[in-house]
Amino acid sequence: QVQLLESGGGLVQAGGSLRLSCVASRAILSTFISYNWGWFRQAPGKERELVAAISRAGRTNYTDSAKGRFAISRDNSKKTVYLHMNSLNPEDTAVYYCAVDPDSSAVLLGRPRYWGQGTQVTVSS
Repeated sequence: QVQLLESGGGLVQAGGSLRLSCVASRAILSTFISYNWGWFRQAPGKERELVAAISRAGRTNYTDSAKGRFAISRDNSKKTVYLHMNSLNPEDTAVYYCAVDPDSSAVLLGRPRYWGQGTQVTVSS
């Protein structure tokens, strides 16, 4: 069973930055390397959306609103995936979730198998 532990959320002013982290605890390194990862978010009253994804080969995808501001990366040695968020604005306020699946299409389609518990990001104007 994969357990995903997110951290790094909080309150930030518009224009600020945050770095979210997601550690895959209980995962052996070879399993972690085989995973495809995604960061999703859900704002109040809105559907959950994929913000950024990184495949096991390192290929990245971003939603249009994240392009140029957010960056997803992974550190296999730490079994951790990061979401670096810059130039934050109030529309980025949401609960952010990391998720993982051996199948990259499952991540891109919003149906990954394993999810973290979420971390709140609040951007004040």
